[in-house]
Amino acid sequence: MCGIAGAVSWERAPDTDLVAAMTRSIAHRGPDGEGVTSDGPTCFGHRRLAIIDLSQAGAQPKWDHAGRVLITFNGEIYNYRELRNQLQADGSRFTTRTDTEVILEAYKRWGVEAFTRLNGMFALAIWDRDQQRLVLARDRLGEKPL
Repeated sequence: MCGIAGAVSWERAPDTDLVAAMTRSIAHRGPDGEGVTSDGPTCFGHRRLAIIDLSQAGAQPKWDHAGRVLITFNGEIYNYRELRNQLQADGSRFTTRTDTEVILEAYKRWGVEAFTRLNGMFALAIWDRDQQRLVLARDRLGEKPL
């Protein structure tokens, strides 16, 4: 079970030290890695429990390959392989085997409608740099805390 944290402020740069402290306070949720990334008004923190792709390629928070969309994600997407195949057929490219990267590409392709296609348990935050939009989403049953 991973853990996510974050802060947003439209008035001043978010406090990365605070998000780092929040991330440390949930260390028990993810012993396999931690990260803090900020951009514009947002700062995301992540504690990782590696399940699908055990390599460093699965580290979070994670930017898409174009540096447009940032995500921090907790959960598991059960149908990520099918979505990945569909996205690849439509021209998306992938550099990891993670469900996280599939979510990023799905969001870029379908916007917030991507979340209706996800079969799994999840909580996530996405920062869309181009649209200056913060998106928070979780699975339909709210299994993962957000």
